[in-house]
Amino acid sequence: MIPGPTSSIATSEAIYSQRLAETQAAQVGLIQRDRRYITAKLALGAVIIGLTLWSFKHPSISTLLGLAVVALIPLFIAHERILKALRLNRLIVTFYQQALARILGEWQGKGESGLHFLDDHHPYARDLDLFGTAGLFELLCTARTRAGETTLAQWLLAPAPIAEVHLRQAAVAELTPLLDLRQNIFTLGEDIRLGVHPEALASWGESPTRLITPATRRIALILAILWIASLAAWAFLGLGILALAMSLINLGFSLRLQGRLNPVIEGVEKAAPDMQLLSEVLHFTETQPFTSPKLTQLQAALRHDGIAPSAAIKKLSRIVESLESRRNVFARILDLFVLRSTHLAYAAEQWQHAFGPSIRTWLSAVGELEALTALSNYAFENPAQPYPTLVEATAETGPHFEAIAFAHPLLPATAVANDLHMGRDLQLIIVSGPNMAGKSTFMRALGVNIVLAQCGAPVRARSLTLSPLAVAASICVLDSLQGGVSRFYAEINRLKLISDLTAGTTPVLFLLDELLSGTNSHDRLIGTQFIVKSLVDDGAIGIVTTHDLALTKIPEAIGPQAINCHFEDHIEENAVCKISRLKFDYKLHPGIVQTSNALELMRSIGLKVSE
Repeated sequence: MIPGPTSSIATSEAIYSQRLAETQAAQVGLIQRDRRYITAKLALGAVIIGLTLWSFKHPSISTLLGLAVVALIPLFIAHERILKALRLNRLIVTFYQQALARILGEWQGKGESGLHFLDDHHPYARDLDLFGTAGLFELLCTARTRAGETTLAQWLLAPAPIAEVHLRQAAVAELTPLLDLRQNIFTLGEDIRLGVHPEALASWGESPTRLITPATRRIALILAILWIASLAAWAFLGLGILALAMSLINLGFSLRLQGRLNPVIEGVEKAAPDMQLLSEVLHFTETQPFTSPKLTQLQAALRHDGIAPSAAIKKLSRIVESLESRRNVFARILDLFVLRSTHLAYAAEQWQHAFGPSIRTWLSAVGELEALTALSNYAFENPAQPYPTLVEATAETGPHFEAIAFAHPLLPATAVANDLHMGRDLQLIIVSGPNMAGKSTFMRALGVNIVLAQCGAPVRARSLTLSPLAVAASICVLDSLQGGVSRFYAEINRLKLISDLTAGTTPVLFLLDELLSGTNSHDRLIGTQFIVKSLVDDGAIGIVTTHDLALTKIPEAIGPQAINCHFEDHIEENAVCKISRLKFDYKLHPGIVQTSNALELMRSIGLKVSE
């Protein structure tokens, strides 16, 4: 059973504000201590310089000089601890500043837009503003790894089965009160930016390459030992010819091996950036005392023959760091003779053989945890929003959607809420209304709440009950000058995509804004009526908005499953200033709109328009 909504949003804001104030106060103290350590290091450095100069005339103070140098070591260690605490503290400040920005409606443009996940051919991603600045993904995403970012995007792009939604809801409910957990995940690593490219790492782990054999490694070890011994023989016995011979042998072996070494080294270096972050997230996931089935399943997926994935990843991270240290010019030259790269490449392939097939599972678990954490963050910041109820659609009941007081999740708290009930008895609503009255926002609010419901998140409504629905929209159809595609042609292609979706097993919910506006009124009425009737006959439910009142005749042709509704406006006169302005209530009303505001809007911006 999922808990219902809790107290008002002010609770979350108060908690964030208090924690931010405490963290900023701690930051002031850390900055002061940092400055004291800097002063102490400069002072001790000056003393060491003075003692060094003095020791030229008074060698007896060399002991004092040595003590001063030794005193630098604990000073540097203690200062590094302060610097580390300061970096962590700054991340925590950022965490609460971003959290407060979301609550106060100041988050737009400050997070991850997720634009690289946007597919113009997706049935609703662009139309519902899932990605981009001020999109739903930016509001939700708090992931630190790209695996988490990718998982959250996938959940928004594809509805989950009812059973999976219930598992996610229970997991999100467990995570919601765990603010410290979300804070700790955010502060893992030392950078706010995302790391770890999941597909590259998973593909590398699954690749079958085995280029460095145990025999090659043993030969490399023997040659390295012999080369070092030859240098010793040169230094102590004067056998320079032996050192030269071993150098040439090792150089030849190293150059011949480059063709096998380079693919191994380049592969692991390309696949494994920011491994420390992944290791820390994995360790965090492994050690949490979760109880909900979804979260305990994720923890179970991380077990690998008694070895914690975080420890395995940390081992790979050390290998990668050692490989990266070869970039030093001196290290590269020395490597030609001691053949260290051979051993590192062998260690990387051994790791790949032991753990590579599990990487995709690990990344999937991390991604799901971070996606669930992002949804729990949304639930914590919007405690009045309930979890939706999902019901199965049957042949007898058909699709079902019933929302009480729902509004757009991206709009301020003052947004006007509406009710809506659709199903077998009411499959189509033609919504007419003047410009700016809220028709498109109403449809987007409907679609976004369904997306949230079917990915396991709370929804912005007093209550919401729905059966699984395949959302499809034609709200933001764009033409393409480069592709030679007109808006009308782009729109009918989108309608074909929506029509094709009705062949699936999940009922379609369609959202069509100003349908076929790129053609004449006669063709528009005939085309729109044919399209929506076909969708209704195929069991779909949906909404069509329009300025063209000719389309309001469509319900008569379809029957009782279709009705007209509208949004309206009115002109408000200011008796003092003698200025009139349009006012909107943003409420859905039954029937056909009786007003038009196009001319009034044109006049309001200074255009001279007569009746």
